[in-house]
Amino acid sequence: MVTWSKPVLEIEGLVVSYGALTALQGVSLTVGSGEIVVLVGPNGAGKSTLLKAVAGLLHPRSGAIRWEGEELSAIPPHRIVERGLALVPEGRRLFARMTIRENLELGAFTPRAQAEKSRRLDRVYEIFPRLQERQDQLAGSLSGGEQQMLALGRAFMSAPRLLLLDEPSLGLAPRVAEAIFSVLGEFHREGLSIFLVEQNVQAALTLAQRAYILEGGKIVGAGEGRSLLQDEHIRTAYLGPLARGGQSN
Repeated sequence: MVTWSKPVLEIEGLVVSYGALTALQGVSLTVGSGEIVVLVGPNGAGKSTLLKAVAGLLHPRSGAIRWEGEELSAIPPHRIVERGLALVPEGRRLFARMTIRENLELGAFTPRAQAEKSRRLDRVYEIFPRLQERQDQLAGSLSGGEQQMLALGRAFMSAPRLLLLDEPSLGLAPRVAEAIFSVLGEFHREGLSIFLVEQNVQAALTLAQRAYILEGGKIVGAGEGRSLLQDEHIRTAYLGPLARGGQSN
């Protein structure tokens, strides 16, 4: 398997449980500096669990999560954000009764992000002009696509070096989803590393340099993103429904 760059995120032998249920069973993977890595797998495979563990929202039973060599498992979530990791969760999790601008400004809560807040806000409005046009509108009144734009913008406001994204195209119209993937490509070109969980396997593997397959809480395959589009297991398990116009997770 190709290693594209020096790993900044290293996950080794990770085990995460919900009571008696083991959701992740010895997962190991890496994300390199300036790399897009995608994690694919069926519903219930543990994909969201893995992202939450990296973000500090779940505590592993065993194993290691290292960011630039530093163990993250005992560090609280807000300190992980300070180190440059930002999670865009499934469902966006916006502050519905606050305005677009207020949501964005809350994203810049760390001292490092505060120093860049004005410049980053301008950049978010440049990428998402619709957010600037409606900056005084309540987040809860936005469409699904607009809410996803806001969730991405809020994460960008934290001055991240690694974006963790959980199903960013879920529930969006194809044209809106395409625009979201275009923005992710733009973030990547600006130097961001991206670790992406995504139900649109075709689009995700096309975007990513590398990918891992997670099934039953275990990594069962890995390879270069576009190469995996030709993998028989991927085509059978994940791309068949897409080819018929459906969606797969």
